[in-house]
Amino acid sequence: MTASAASVRAKGRAKNIFSSPIASAAAWIIAVVWTVPTFGLLVSSIRPEKDINSSGWWTFFSNPNISFENYQKVLFEGTTTNPPLFQFFFNSLAVTLPAVIFPITLAVFAAYALAWFDFRGRDTLFFGIFALQVVPLQLTLVPLLQLFAKGLQIGDVTIIPDLGITGTYIPIWIAHTIFALPLAIFLLHNFISQIPKELIEAARVDGAGPFTLFSKIVLPLSVPAIASFLIFQFLWVWNDLLVGLTFGAGSKEVAPMTVRIAEMVGTRGSGWEVLTAGAFISM
Repeated sequence: MTASAASVRAKGRAKNIFSSPIASAAAWIIAVVWTVPTFGLLVSSIRPEKDINSSGWWTFFSNPNISFENYQKVLFEGTTTNPPLFQFFFNSLAVTLPAVIFPITLAVFAAYALAWFDFRGRDTLFFGIFALQVVPLQLTLVPLLQLFAKGLQIGDVTIIPDLGITGTYIPIWIAHTIFALPLAIFLLHNFISQIPKELIEAARVDGAGPFTLFSKIVLPLSVPAIASFLIFQFLWVWNDLLVGLTFGAGSKEVAPMTVRIAEMVGTRGSGWEVLTAGAFISM
């Protein structure tokens, strides 16, 4: 049996397994387990406070009672110390969009260079980038926070001055970009490096330069990989609490929704009507 025949047979077995009734049933079970809590959160968020405190969300269908007062309260009614969640929603957008665009822009150029440019130390550099993925995010929080707050000094020599960016969006953007780059470069490099060499060489023969190759061939062919990482990074940043809480320096002007919802849990642990509405909005 040749290797190609064995590969075809293995693919056939895999297709039969994933298209079997057992696989379909498992997929439905996973979908239900994933969806039911989210649906329960939605139902709870539109129930009046007295109903939430007296019965479970599944009793809603026997006695439907819908109220959007919870959303009104959590979105537009702030306190003396905290603005309404509506402002934190825009903070989350202001954090997430640049924190998605910056790393993917840098990563796609870096991946292209590492895949198709031949220079000394290329493999070592790629291995170093790959190895950075094993560094825990939590390990870098304190050094980065000190760098943003005080700059970098070695003895009496100032390497990086205090830029005065504490309490702004900039440290959050930089932190998310730093944490995302190793994985982004690794994924995009593996995709871009699989582009047929003949296609690149043919374009070079026709006079295409490095930037033309990138913009006309590499970038269009890499759209699926770029889109996949964009979705992954958007969800990661949008749902992040640790980075926003750490590098936001306690400023309400830049804190994302996750920070505010965590505060609501601490201060209003019994206010389920507000918590469910806030949690569903953040989704």
